[in-house]
Amino acid sequence: MLQNNPELKSKIDQLWNKFWSGGISNPLTAIEQITYLLFMKQLDELDQKKQADAEFTGEKYTAKFEGKWIPPEYRAKARDDDTQKETSKRHADAKMYEIDKRSLRWSEFKHMQAEEMLQHVQGKVFPFLKDLNGAESNFTHHMKNAVFIIPKPALLVEAVKTIDEIFEVMERDSREKGQAFQDIQGDVYEMLLSEIATAGKNGQFRTPRHIIKLMADLVQPQLGHKIADPACGSGGFLLGAYQYIVTQLAIKAGTKNLVPDEDGFVRTSVAAALTEKAQAILSSSLWGYDIDATMVRLGLMNLMMHGIDEPHIDYKDTLSKSFIEESEYDVVMANPPFTGSIDKGDINESLQLGTTKTELLFVENIYRLLKKGGTACVIVPQGVLFGSGGAFKTLRQLLVERCDLKAVITLPSGVFKPYAGVSTAILLFTKVWGPKDKITQPATEQVWFYEMAADGYSLDDKRSKQDGNGDLQDIIARYHARSAGADTDRTAKCFMVPRAEIEAEGYDLSLSRYKQDVFEEVHYDAPALILDRLIQAEVGDVEDADLAKVQSGIVRELLALREMLP
Repeated sequence: MLQNNPELKSKIDQLWNKFWSGGISNPLTAIEQITYLLFMKQLDELDQKKQADAEFTGEKYTAKFEGKWIPPEYRAKARDDDTQKETSKRHADAKMYEIDKRSLRWSEFKHMQAEEMLQHVQGKVFPFLKDLNGAESNFTHHMKNAVFIIPKPALLVEAVKTIDEIFEVMERDSREKGQAFQDIQGDVYEMLLSEIATAGKNGQFRTPRHIIKLMADLVQPQLGHKIADPACGSGGFLLGAYQYIVTQLAIKAGTKNLVPDEDGFVRTSVAAALTEKAQAILSSSLWGYDIDATMVRLGLMNLMMHGIDEPHIDYKDTLSKSFIEESEYDVVMANPPFTGSIDKGDINESLQLGTTKTELLFVENIYRLLKKGGTACVIVPQGVLFGSGGAFKTLRQLLVERCDLKAVITLPSGVFKPYAGVSTAILLFTKVWGPKDKITQPATEQVWFYEMAADGYSLDDKRSKQDGNGDLQDIIARYHARSAGADTDRTAKCFMVPRAEIEAEGYDLSLSRYKQDVFEEVHYDAPALILDRLIQAEVGDVEDADLAKVQSGIVRELLALREMLP
């Protein structure tokens, strides 16, 4: 995490302060503008790396920054009734506006003078990025209303310089700590959010990277799985699934000496053993949705910065009537909004809970989105586990009867600090029965509970890295080793609970309902012995203490008490 690299944190602080003093004070606006610059930088580096890899392997690769580019407004648009001469003239006119793509590289324009750089980035580089995947692409569609609003040449120059320094630090950090895969935009986004007062507004905040890795290791998504996040934000869970799959492909291809990162997870980079076919399958497997247009753009750029050329992230309210997908996905990983509610009249008719609480509706919707046999790993506020309302109980009954509810993992309340101190839990379940199926046998046999005490970071606002990785690796090992009839000790940090007991408790899923507390008997010395020690500390030998000669009021009282005891 960025917070654990003081040099990197300092650079991010500098970048944030420069935008603030440069006149861009709206937090999300600043984050979006910074993301555009990160995207320009990362796109250039990724393109050059792919070129070098292609030259080494002999594979064909068409560089994004080779050749000419004509801005969309100047492109020749020949009409059906044009003569050949008229068509040729249109093409000739368009050719006047050709731009050498090499001049649009970060590594090229960063050497320009301030005024020239600002004009070049505003008028050429940014329009080129918006048009990157062609007029019909999802990315171009969502970038249509994006604007580059850095107002001052000096601010752009300083921002470009600082971002170069950030990349240098991150690359060094990656090499030294074995973290070859970096969610750069997401990390910077997380750091910027931690600096502003509006972090976590409307229940939206970035899930810590190590929690995403934990959830990916629990679900173990595979190449070919269709994976979704119905409230994807900047795309962290989609990247987490992508990262896990890429690492497994690398291991199968024989990659050795992979070093666990600071949280104990083994991950490697995009380049490792990812064939063109595997890349195509993987790129078509990741689907995200969000109701914030800015977050959609951030998510698209975040995935593209990691080599996914045409991400499937779209602007949609997945709880609304307009979202009709059902039984589509093999894996859903999500941390949906905890707070707020939706207009009752706009709730999708397939959702039957009869509530407007988004934390309940999202879980039901995730169940709806899963294929039969598909698995979800979802973060919920702990209130979902024990809420007494009808919708709460109905949802839990759905998870137990229509799904195989595999695990309930409670997280300490500090995991989402500094954004929020709410207590949360991870639900892991597989869809067995569809909404319209007649249940012949409840799908859940036993539920595995685990009480996470620590995640490897301090649970205060600073979230500083601690020695070790807390319970992260223990959770993964114990979850995959669990078996029916095992983990019966209810005083341990993890244990199994049979469905019948959960039914008898009204489908309550709170760990405390089933955990047995251990009260250790404490033995105390007799009161007379305790008093003797106190007196001795004051006057020396108890037997020599003479009440008449002792001046201290405290000692008088102690001696008087001692005489009253047997």
